This record gives sequence, structure tokens and C-alpha cells, in this order.
Amino acid sequence: MSESIRIIGDRYQLGQAIGYGGMAEVYLGTDLKLGRDIAVKILRPDLARDPVFLNRFRREAQSAAGLNHRNIVSVYDTGEDEIEQGVGKVLVPWIVMEKVEGYTLKQILKSGRKISPERALDITSGILSALEFSHRNGIVHRDIKPANIMITQHGDVKVMDFGIARAVTDASATATLSNTVLGTAQYLSPEQAKGETVDSRSDLYSTGCVLFELLTGRPPFTGESPVAIAYQHVSEMPPITSTINPEVPVTYDPVVQKALAKTSAERYQTAGEMRADVELLLKGFAPTQVSSARDIDKTQTMSPVTPSEKTEKTMTKSRVGLIVGGAAGAVALVVGAIMLVTTLINPSPVTQVTVPDVVGLTIDQANTNLIAEGLILGEVTYQVAPDRPENTIISQNPGKETEVNKGTAVNVVVSKGKGQVQVPDLVNFASVDDARQALYAVGLTLGPVTFEDSDKPENTVLRTDPPAGSVVNEGTAISVVVSSGKVKVPNVVGMSENDAKNALKGFVITIIYEESDVVTAGTVISQTPAGDVQVEPGSAVTIVVAKTPSDATEDPGDPNG
Repeated sequence: MSESIRIIGDRYQLGQAIGYGGMAEVYLGTDLKLGRDIAVKILRPDLARDPVFLNRFRREAQSAAGLNHRNIVSVYDTGEDEIEQGVGKVLVPWIVMEKVEGYTLKQILKSGRKISPERALDITSGILSALEFSHRNGIVHRDIKPANIMITQHGDVKVMDFGIARAVTDASATATLSNTVLGTAQYLSPEQAKGETVDSRSDLYSTGCVLFELLTGRPPFTGESPVAIAYQHVSEMPPITSTINPEVPVTYDPVVQKALAKTSAERYQTAGEMRADVELLLKGFAPTQVSSARDIDKTQTMSPVTPSEKTEKTMTKSRVGLIVGGAAGAVALVVGAIMLVTTLINPSPVTQVTVPDVVGLTIDQANTNLIAEGLILGEVTYQVAPDRPENTIISQNPGKETEVNKGTAVNVVVSKGKGQVQVPDLVNFASVDDARQALYAVGLTLGPVTFEDSDKPENTVLRTDPPAGSVVNEGTAISVVVSSGKVKVPNVVGMSENDAKNALKGFVITIIYEESDVVTAGTVISQTPAGDVQVEPGSAVTIVVAKTPSDATEDPGDPNG
């Protein structure tokens, strides 16, 4: 971009250039109309001269601009400006995006900051949530890697660069794109490395590579050249994460291995499937989608295998040409705090359509009906709804019969039916409120509370019904038995006075002595309250202890008798 061109679209002032790549330049900027900070990505002028690329790029932009999701950076505006290029002017497209404060995963990993296994899963879940939404809307990312994943200052995940990889692929036959790399070697799927057609499952392989690196601190395959790395993606088995990092639970390994399956048919088939297993791991449960994953051999070699010179020479251009041709530019735009999305959409007249009723339908049925009306399926959230069939829509926004612009996203809530959770261990919780909060945290509710006498402090949880570890439906009411705080008075009748005092420690003892010619002196004759009666701790207990009778005065008799 010429230094003389500092304002585009008559409202966006360009500031410092913060990113350069094989296709675009990225600038910090200011929206002069709204007074907010933005990021602006401008397509390289030489690519803008290619009409095939430009037309396909525009069509792709229409889809990418509709990706409104919490884990995808927002697109604010697009347009075109004429700039001087060589002997004439060229119409260059640009896109205005949300500026995100934070760091890329690449920056975080390079800093040496340790990422816990649980946090690695949490980040991966955010990536998969973004992909689940984009795939449902027909967009395959094709370049998932740490440099394209932002972590905001609040810890949220934002995936960058939606749309550009697919647009580039469509135009890959043109001369202007001969040096473009589709993806980065360490995160390429086997089908990408071989130059084959890819679909959404390619993104899941790349996500598996990112998860592998988050868990171990290194990509699954490394090598001296892009060709060497590509060979391993196609031919070598990845290492096992838990053998590289002992802090990684072995239950994580099948999920990573399935994501990294060589053929797309062996991988997770949707981002939703993979995210479901990741979420199960986060909750401490075993994954459910890995039955078809290949067996994990923990004895396999941990070091990447570099192909021989002969192998490198025999790999055809159709398999690795995309990687070799752009090796110098394989590190695409690394833009610390913004999303690198290439979209361009020309304004068109707004068309109003009526939102159909999708409540009661499955996601696939709703998607079909919405597309038929010129709408798209928006964000999908799940909630427990025992009275509604599982995987059917229970609410929608906007509602049915609402008039909206064509292309509007309709968000839906889907029934999880009776979700299954484990009853937490509540024994020895100090109060009923603590137990209630612990149950609520896992999707359960507090049921009847009963009191039982014990030596535990008052309100201490003694047991639950069902017991801890039981698997029950979400929303189930769990009965809780708590300590009443009362204690039994020991039965000390028949004990010696000293033994009775020891047995009644913690009580307030009153001793009454009573003469007895039947009970041995010093022995407890009776007590109040009686033995085994439940009383509050520290209650008063009175015991009666026998003593020897006093000798009776002898009768002197009648002195006259």
C-alpha cells in the first residue's frame, strides 16, 4: 500500500503496518465515523489484478462475512479502493475487522509458558466451536495453526483467517498464485500434503496437530524441510502425547490419535463430535467417539522419520508442490492482536424474508429449511430438556414468522434430552448449601434433606442417595443425609465413678451420692438422661453414685429393765 494512501472507504484511517504475508498487508486503524480501533487487511495489488481470483474471492467473502460467532473475530466492513500500481491503477479490496487485544497461540508457545492439559482441552474446545459453526455454513478453514488462533486478555479463543484458504484453493491454477502456500507444513492434513481435495475433516486433523502441540510443546511432526514434514503427515504415525508429557492423562491419547488419523474416514466426522469428546475429558469422563480410532501403540518411535533423498525426489509436485513452492512464505500473517480474514462483499439491496418455525426439528432439518428461505443456521447451544426429544430444537432466535434481512443467522437451542452425569462425592461437606452448590455445578439438584444423629458436627453431609459415583440423568434430585449434631449419652449405670466421668467427657456432669446397702460403694446407680438418649453436645448429665450406709446408733435399752 502506498504511503500516500492513508484513508480508505472515506472513513478508515490506516496506522502502523503490523503484518505482512504472501497475500496481504495488515494495518492498525481507526474508524473515523465511530471513533473505534480496528484492523484493516488489504489484498496484495498483484493478486487483485487476477479476475479469476478476485471473483472467487468475492463469492467466498459473502460466506465468511456471515460467520458471526463468539469464537470468530467479527468482520465490520469491506470495500475496494483504487491505488497506483506500476503504470496504472488497480482496484484493491480490503476488509475491516474487529481488533482483538491478546496473543496468538504461536506467541504463547514460543514464550515457553506452560499450558496445563486441562487448559489445552479448553482452548481446543473453543477452536472446535468456531469450526463447527463455520463448517455448518460451508466454510472450510484449511489453515488451522497456532498463529491463526488468538487468546484474548480474558482467556477467550478467537480463530482467525476464515475464508481465505478456500478462496486461494479455488484460484490455485492461476499464475498469480503459483507461490502461495495453502497451510503451514507442521499442521497440514495428509490430503493437503498430497494436493488432494479437502473437506471439513482436514480442519479436524489440523486441530489435532494444534492440540498435540498444546499438550507436548511441539508439533506431531518436525523436519528439516516442508517436504520432510509433509512425508511424515502422509506416512508416519504420530507419537503418543502422554509418553512425551507424563502430565497428560492417558485418556487424552485416543482423542488426539483419532483426530490425527491418516484418512479422513477414520477421523472425527464433524467438529461437534470431536468437541463432545473434548468436553467429556474436561468433565473427567471417558470419550465416547473413539471406538473407531486406531489402536495406540505406546512403543512406537517418538522421533520423526525424515524421508530419504529418493523419497523426496519421487514425491510429485501434485503432492507437495504447494508446500515447496511457497516454503519461504509458509509462515503466513502473524498479527498479534487481530483476525486475518480476507473477505470482500459488495453492498446489495436488502431483501426481507420470513423466519420459518424450526422448533421441534433436528439441526439438519432446520438447516435445510433456513437455507430454502435465504437464511443461515447461527449459533447452536444445548441444554437439558428431559421432556423434549434429544437433538431437537426447543427454541429459536429470531422467532418464527419474524421479518428479517436475507442472510440473517438464526440461533437455536437444542435439547440434550436427559444428559448423563456422575453424582459428586459430598460426604463431609460442611453444610447443605455447600452440597447444593456442588450438585448445581454438575447439572443436578438438591433433593430431600434428612437428619441423622452422628458424632459429626451439625449439618455435615453423611451420605447421598444415589451414592457418589453413580451415573444419573442431568437434573436429577439427589437426596442428602446430614448430621443432626446430636450425640448419644453413654450408658454409665454399673460403672465406677471414675469410669463414668471418663465416658461422659464433653457433658456437664452432676454427681449425687446416695447410701446403698445393695450396690457397691462408688458404683453408678442411675443416670439422667438415660443411656443412649440423643442430646445436644455439652448437655447436663446427672449420675447417682452409691456410698456406704452410716452405722445406726445402738439402742441402750431400758436401764430399769
